Amino acid sequence: MRSLVLFRLDLRVADNPALTAAAARGDVLPVFVYEPDSYGSAAKWWLHHSLTALSQDLGGLVLHSGDTLTVVQSLVADHDISAVYWNRRYDPAGIASDTRLKSALGETGIEATSFPGNLLFEPWQIKTGSGGPFRVFSPFWRACQRHDPPALPLTRPEFSNIAPPADVAALGLLPSQPDWAAGFGPLWSPGEAGATERLDDFLNTDLTGYKTGRDRPDQNHVSRLSPHLHFGEISPRQIWHRTQHHCALRSGDQQDAEKFLSEVGWREFSHHLLFHTPSLPDENLNRKFDVYPWMDNADQLRAWQTGQTGYPLVDAGLRELWHTGYMHNRVRMVVASFLIKHLRQHWRHGMEWFWDTLLDADLANNAASWQWVAGSGADAAPYFRIFNPTTQAQKFDPNGDYIRTWCPELAALPNKWLHAPFEAPASVLSAAGVTLGGSYPAPIVDHKAAREAALAGYDAVKSHAV
Repeated sequence: MRSLVLFRLDLRVADNPALTAAAARGDVLPVFVYEPDSYGSAAKWWLHHSLTALSQDLGGLVLHSGDTLTVVQSLVADHDISAVYWNRRYDPAGIASDTRLKSALGETGIEATSFPGNLLFEPWQIKTGSGGPFRVFSPFWRACQRHDPPALPLTRPEFSNIAPPADVAALGLLPSQPDWAAGFGPLWSPGEAGATERLDDFLNTDLTGYKTGRDRPDQNHVSRLSPHLHFGEISPRQIWHRTQHHCALRSGDQQDAEKFLSEVGWREFSHHLLFHTPSLPDENLNRKFDVYPWMDNADQLRAWQTGQTGYPLVDAGLRELWHTGYMHNRVRMVVASFLIKHLRQHWRHGMEWFWDTLLDADLANNAASWQWVAGSGADAAPYFRIFNPTTQAQKFDPNGDYIRTWCPELAALPNKWLHAPFEAPASVLSAAGVTLGGSYPAPIVDHKAAREAALAGYDAVKSHAV
């Protein structure tokens, strides 16, 4: 009996329930259908390399671009397929596409089965006391921890693959003329093997001190697993159980591990929100924010996107993003707050930029996190919490290592002035070779004035009745 396995954001062989089920039936035809709208520009680079690795791991992979239903129906007929298996998606477009696929296949007598393979818990499993979805993270995560533990990961199945080697280059995923992703290669190892190695390195080297060190962009206490997890090269339950096993051997890491797993929990919460509120990427979860007086300044938006705001920590983060496809999580919060609350640009502008430039761009995480910063989402940051980018830099990059890496034109400034060069005496700037408005931009907004304008805008939200 022949089964078709439809891969999407589950590009792994181990702990892949759909593949395991198909392998138990007989021959397997692994298939990936490329849907261009599902990926930002940076993510396409990762996808190319992840599909290449997957094809090698599987021993072959059928690649197509286009409408999933049309492609699958054609392959079912051409290869005498009797069952189609896949792991579930939870975004609105994915749910609609898979529902349509399951219905159409069922009408023709083809078995169509979906499996839980991409979350620790299905979004409908975790409920409030009244049986509804959660809107606040902490009680959500406590409910997850009270639930039965995630199942043990499945081992790598043995199977007969009837697919030829994949011609991934034919999808045209890599940038050219110019190759703006040239710096990505030395930093990342897409694929299942790279994901497993990254998790092991993190647990053995960088987990200790994670609870506090994760806020320091000048240190290595971060997992950098997010692209691997987004593309499903490693499953959340593999991460969960591998981390628990590590703590059993090294109990001193327990608090750091709990904090790390709670970040995996934020991913769960984001998918929970998106599943229960499909409009999350498009509309304020709190509709009172519909009246917020957003600004529309293309020049300031472009300055933010290119790391030319005049605030070193903000600029460093956005330059890191452009050159590596990644941004440290603490810095993500600072740059997001700056766009929303200093420049008063709609959170969707930031979400769209992150979608196109992040290797780990995930619809649920992206939408939930931007709305959290804006104050319009679930478990939202207080509207009056407006990060001061200077004090944030002084606290979390005290020696300026992160800023000097990504804003080298400021490297010669003493630490006293590095975080706010616009406050430095002219003589200090001259000695460091810094010209505000020349070698480095002057601030595009004044922090105090921007903060007051943002709070005035939030006053309109507070007084608005929905």
